[in-house]
Amino acid sequence: MGADGSGPSVTVAPQATLSAEAVTEALRKVTDPELGIDIVNLGLVYRMDIDDNDLVTLDMTLTSVTCPLANQIEGIIRSAVDGVVTDLLINWVWSPPWGAEKITPEGRKQLLALGFKV
Repeated sequence: MGADGSGPSVTVAPQATLSAEAVTEALRKVTDPELGIDIVNLGLVYRMDIDDNDLVTLDMTLTSVTCPLANQIEGIIRSAVDGVVTDLLINWVWSPPWGAEKITPEGRKQLLALGFKV
């Protein structure tokens, strides 16, 4: 998460033509199938790097190490960024483990609207 807890840590190469905002907006279209909230506001994206060839590398996690939908979620992510990024590499990381403290304020509002206590 960024220093302010509002999203992933982002590194963009000086020569990159792709903006972190464009990638983040595409990722906001990807919802966690169980919770119905996008992966950015759930805090599942820990880090985003964009190199000077617009290759995006994501360090991200899932709500559970044993999530049976990991492959499905990866496919949805790839579809969401298709046409936005040159290529995408996802590094699945499990440390630190995901927890409710990673949810953004906007994600908390969305979960509360769905009846979840956060």
